[in-house]
Amino acid sequence: MTYRDNTKRIRIGDKYIGGGSRVLIQSMTNTKTENVEDTVKQILALEEEGCDIIRCTCPSLEAAEAIGKIKKQIHIPLVADIHFNYQMAIAAVENGADKIRINPGNIGSSERIKAVVDACKERNLPIRVGVNSGSLEKNLIEKYGGVTAEGIIESALDKVRIIEDLGYDNLVISIKSSDVMMCVKAHELIAKKTDYPLHVGITESGTVKRGTIKSSVGLGIILYQGIGDTIRVSLTGDPVEEITCAKILLKSLGLRKDGIEVVSCPTCGRTDIDLIGLANKVEELVEDYSLDIKVAVMGCIVNGPGEAKEADIGIAGGKGEGMLIKKGKVVKRVKEDELLKVLKEELDELLKKDKG
Repeated sequence: MTYRDNTKRIRIGDKYIGGGSRVLIQSMTNTKTENVEDTVKQILALEEEGCDIIRCTCPSLEAAEAIGKIKKQIHIPLVADIHFNYQMAIAAVENGADKIRINPGNIGSSERIKAVVDACKERNLPIRVGVNSGSLEKNLIEKYGGVTAEGIIESALDKVRIIEDLGYDNLVISIKSSDVMMCVKAHELIAKKTDYPLHVGITESGTVKRGTIKSSVGLGIILYQGIGDTIRVSLTGDPVEEITCAKILLKSLGLRKDGIEVVSCPTCGRTDIDLIGLANKVEELVEDYSLDIKVAVMGCIVNGPGEAKEADIGIAGGKGEGMLIKKGKVVKRVKEDELLKVLKEELDELLKKDKG
């Protein structure tokens, strides 16, 4: 049993998180929410890549009212992201948001917080209570001698109690930091203090290259400990990249079984083919298959079969010749330029059997 097996089960639209449910992937649009056409276009692209839940900012009434129009054209739950203005939260709820994300500390008076909670309670919509290290209260910074994991947790649980005291507990907690190890420690501590589902991410992690590495380290440690019910890989780039990274991360940890895993050897002096180009073409090819298998791409026909023995299917090539490998055994030799075609034929056959 892991922490995530024992968290509360929360419904978001047509999906569930917590209580041992599958770890879901989230992202956030970077379009102007009120630009319905652009926002829908981006969400559909994210859906295609495998996004489970999408978050949209609602800084204005126009943006909040656009939620209803957007919802009619997408197929995944939508979270309205609210800061400062409680009226935007209520408008987003009234226009069909499946969940809202707020920090009760910046919404305003207790009356305003209650108005938001009442709107969600009426529709049984979950509230994500979000706290970032960058917005930690001054008194907690002074109490703990700086921004710390303990301070982040205290802040988050204080906000949760505000909503609980209003008689509502349909909640998800999010605690984030750009400091990877602080974020890890915070999640290790809070997982022992609450049974609410946790949304996990390394905030402001950086560009695609740097952010992917930081998120993989931080989320990998957290998820491996059985903590986390939803994740976001926050990248300064195309949001679709976030989904691609998240899927690979979850599959690498054994938390996702869908999709083909591609393994490929590093190039070396024995490589006589364009292994980099071939591996990239294979990765592109397998995106269209829902098979739960491992495919190996090897650049050396000497060691290829042995190195590919843990894969379901492998290809290797060199000096004009290629081979198809299954479970470490060579089953066919082909011309090097036919490797991709032969691999596709094998995948098509496996897919036919899988559906059959």
